[in-house]
Amino acid sequence: MPPDQVARQDDRRHIGYLITDVARMMRAAFDRRARQIGLTRPQWQVLSRLHRYPGITQTELAEMLEMERATAGRMLDRLERRGWLVRSADPADRRVNRLHLTAEADGIQAEMGRIATEFLDEAMSGLAEEERTILTAMMERVKLQLQTMGPRGAREDAA
Repeated sequence: MPPDQVARQDDRRHIGYLITDVARMMRAAFDRRARQIGLTRPQWQVLSRLHRYPGITQTELAEMLEMERATAGRMLDRLERRGWLVRSADPADRRVNRLHLTAEADGIQAEMGRIATEFLDEAMSGLAEEERTILTAMMERVKLQLQTMGPRGAREDAA
């Protein structure tokens, strides 16, 4: 086997490449399904977060989605124009707006949930239920570890 083909096969077995490839492929497939109901993935993410956390602020939403406040604000403006979002003044601080989905957006959210469940069931159909549970637990542990790591060298600097 030529060396470049051996390297490509090794890449397919490397966990970093696998995670990256699976995430990219899932995003692309998910994007296609989101477009069927007239949404982009970022809009889908915003609606999902607002469904789970009604009344959060634009700043909190931007932090959750790891995006700039201005970017989140433009997206929220578009969703508000579509009639899917209402901003209401915080009773304790009138400078702060609380974000809530409208009844129409709740209907979109329900459809999104159905599509997401079907998508994940299809993507994971090659795994037994126990394997799905184990994969989820392992990914949660890796995520937790990554959240505690901080920038490279931070641990050494603290020591």
